[in-house]
Amino acid sequence: MALSIVDLYKKVLPKTNCKECSFLTCLAFAGMVVSEKHPLRGCPHIASDVLEWAEKELEEQYRQGKWLKKDMAVDALQLAKDKITKEDLKQIGDRIGGKMEGDVLVLPYFNTYLYIDSSGVKDEAGNDLSRNEQTFVYIHISMMIKAEAVTPTGNLKSFKEFPNTVAKVVSMRNHIEEPLKKAFAGNLEGLKRACLQCGGIDVKDNYESPNLALSFQVFPLVAVTLLFWEAGEEFDADVKLLFDEKVTCHLDIESIMFLSQYLADRLRAASIL
Repeated sequence: MALSIVDLYKKVLPKTNCKECSFLTCLAFAGMVVSEKHPLRGCPHIASDVLEWAEKELEEQYRQGKWLKKDMAVDALQLAKDKITKEDLKQIGDRIGGKMEGDVLVLPYFNTYLYIDSSGVKDEAGNDLSRNEQTFVYIHISMMIKAEAVTPTGNLKSFKEFPNTVAKVVSMRNHIEEPLKKAFAGNLEGLKRACLQCGGIDVKDNYESPNLALSFQVFPLVAVTLLFWEAGEEFDADVKLLFDEKVTCHLDIESIMFLSQYLADRLRAASIL
């Protein structure tokens, strides 16, 4: 018999809320056991015969996936994979700036290459990318299956200038721009080194006001430019990420947010190596 949270609470746990399991209540403990596979034997007050029976029941329902909390990253990756077939990769490889090697699409990515097929995305060392990063790659590819590969115009815009970004602008500022400013204010050389290490190309000659300007070629048809202004006597440090006006032909808004966060995280990580 499957054990729901209520079943586990009523039939197995002591219902004393003793907190010896590190949870405030027995019901909270039951929720973690059923939905996230927290070890049942974390409760020290279950009789051994009951514990043995309950663990067997739980193992079976875990195997069936019943009542388990879903991993949204896993679901998103599977959905993105399902949109792409081997034939799709062969069809669009050249159009998005990649090349086929057998059944694998080799695609330039920042200052390296990705190896992509319908089963996964690997880096040059043969390691799987993270689930979120693989989803990001598949979304870019899937958007090109039915659409023409639009050539970037070179006309750059900030994130807030694109349609349907109002709800995301605050997140862009609070979770991406502000942490970058905090990490690199007073450390222009450190930021430049981190950018170059992550594949950035110095484009300062194209801009008058920022202290630094570097462009990152994410995919052959997708780039992002970082502008950074150091603090002065009357103003704080500032940072902006710019994208080609045609970027939404190649990435959806969520993917642009992911790219921005990914780049910011890579730069901060590179600065402490």
